[in-house]
Amino acid sequence: MSFNLTIILVILGCAIVTLIPRIIPFLVVRNITLPVPITKWLSFIPICILTALVVDSIIIEDESLISIDWSVLTVIVPTLIIALWTKSLSVTVIAGIVFMAIVRYIFN
Repeated sequence: MSFNLTIILVILGCAIVTLIPRIIPFLVVRNITLPVPITKWLSFIPICILTALVVDSIIIEDESLISIDWSVLTVIVPTLIIALWTKSLSVTVIAGIVFMAIVRYIFN
């Protein structure tokens, strides 16, 4: 595989375009004390994003019907129990991956 200057510049450009929207907000807000209502509102963003991702993976859209992916739902329940029990993100993610691998191995 050979690299030329164009490929390297495209990769660097993509990296810069990806990093700028992630770094600039932290640099701007770093020295600012946000009002309590804004801080409280921002605290709900992670759970909203997680909920959207989970619901998106559970619901299957077939032509005109909407149905539930039962294999994903059977994995979410024990993973949620482990999350509530351990309160550890790492343990929860690993458990969810293991449960999903087991379900896919058994049912597929």
